[in-house]
Amino acid sequence: MRKNKYLTDPCAAPRTVAALMSRELSLLSPRMTAREALARLRQVGVPRDLFTNCYVVDEQGRLLGLLTVRALLSLPENARLSAAIERPQAVLSPEDDPEEAAALLDRLDVSELPVTDLDGRLEGAFTAEAALDILREEATEDMERMAAIQPSERPYLRTGVLELYRSRVVWLLLLMVSASFTGAIITYFEDALAAQVVLTAFIPMLMDTGGNCGSQSSVTVIRGLSLGEIPPTGWWPVAWKEFQVGALCGLTLGVVNLARLVLFTQVDFAVALVVTLTLLVTVVISKLLGGLLPMAASRLGLDPAVMASPLITTVADALSLLVYFQIAGALLSL
Repeated sequence: MRKNKYLTDPCAAPRTVAALMSRELSLLSPRMTAREALARLRQVGVPRDLFTNCYVVDEQGRLLGLLTVRALLSLPENARLSAAIERPQAVLSPEDDPEEAAALLDRLDVSELPVTDLDGRLEGAFTAEAALDILREEATEDMERMAAIQPSERPYLRTGVLELYRSRVVWLLLLMVSASFTGAIITYFEDALAAQVVLTAFIPMLMDTGGNCGSQSSVTVIRGLSLGEIPPTGWWPVAWKEFQVGALCGLTLGVVNLARLVLFTQVDFAVALVVTLTLLVTVVISKLLGGLLPMAASRLGLDPAVMASPLITTVADALSLLVYFQIAGALLSL
């Protein structure tokens, strides 16, 4: 994770709420009246961070409840805070994960949440500003991983050439080696290609379509996982949905492709049928890959974004070629 401008405790672990929470809080006593509380706020001032809550604590600093500024302003002057405080919708621990805290903030639709220790003493508040910064950083890291780039902590113009090189070359080497399997498949079936040279013309279209379909599914599932809309164990609903979407997309693309080949080219109907069936199967397989590989990465404790476009495209390319030559061998007797 990148260095955060809200980092307030250099001794705290960087991936915890304690490292990002604000410690500038408005603390009030339950014995205060509304008039005394407002006078106290005028005396000490308001925090620089997002200010929506006043926290009511006892003499030991234990959190008793909170009041929004709006609620405090609407109280009668002589009303005691002890009778008006509300329980917070949730309380965070200093050791909580900031990404989960940001997601909770969004789910509860609040601008800040209190952070307490095991004894209930108020430590700070995790604000929407810190959550926004966390979500922006995570979105940037996901985009970089989805493009097969190791995330960097520096702005682009302040990043050296060698650092950019190191962040990209490892993934490029891995993808190059994995793509060699595609060449091996073509070499293995070169006799079939020699017998039906026309099959070669459709390889780019099939591979591109498979990669595009896989990328669409992976982006959708990765987003669902990051927002908590898809549980890491919910692979069956994802697989079933992507199978149905893949079947519908494959049928549509297949029908259009078959009509194009029959009406506007001189390709034999048998070859057109091979290409069409391969297209259908490739789309379904690619959709399943795009949906399930990020799920598998999440289940293994990895960032689902590593299973994004480049890797899925490489796997889909190899599988589409295998399907292509198997169908061609069956229908064209190669």
